[in-house]
Amino acid sequence: MSQKLMQLVEQSCIRPDAGNFEIGDTVDVHTKILEGNKERIQVFSGVVIARSGAGTREMFVVRRIVAGEGVERKFPLHSPRIEKVEVKRRSVVRRAKLYFLRERSGKAVRLTERRI
Repeated sequence: MSQKLMQLVEQSCIRPDAGNFEIGDTVDVHTKILEGNKERIQVFSGVVIARSGAGTREMFVVRRIVAGEGVERKFPLHSPRIEKVEVKRRSVVRRAKLYFLRERSGKAVRLTERRI
């Protein structure tokens, strides 16, 4: 009973356009940022290195290099703060989690592009 009730509540919060990217894709995540009483959109671009969770609790991790330093940010997939996730490039990967990219730098970070 309670499981069915949870599924009904979650269905109203799930965004249908949210999950059209995979691990290894280079994406631009457009997030809404509140500054005082103003709202603006900030873009965080990088490689998706992990996805976890299910339903409304699904999260994804995006990694990019800023000034020679690796920066990772974890986003909730179905959050109302996320405006859109735009796929820039698709890559071939053989892992579900790309944590090995943390130790690599330069050309070693490059992933081969997937041909469609």
